[in-house]
Amino acid sequence: MTEVREYINAQGSSPFAKWFNGLNATAAARITMALTRVELGNLSDHKSVGAGVWELRLDFGPGYRVYFGKDGDRLVILLGGGTKKRRQKNIETAKLLWKDYKKRKREEK
Repeated sequence: MTEVREYINAQGSSPFAKWFNGLNATAAARITMALTRVELGNLSDHKSVGAGVWELRLDFGPGYRVYFGKDGDRLVILLGGGTKKRRQKNIETAKLLWKDYKKRKREEK
């Protein structure tokens, strides 16, 4: 099993939740199903976009994407989401969030 968690920024909010909560019910349900598969270890259609950030590609609607980082073998940190149209901006944001996650994790030790 893989644990899936949301990245929480220094202000205590989740960029992934902000994006997810704005989705329509059908998109939210399909993304929830995809994340359930991730928890079961099935990342299906995903690829690295650099700097430790991965993109889970969902082939429906406008081409939804979920951005995440892998913290070890069994922990996935959800950084955000978007559509194919805003892909490059979303990737840049996810990379910044991942960098912050790693920095804050180092500081906790």
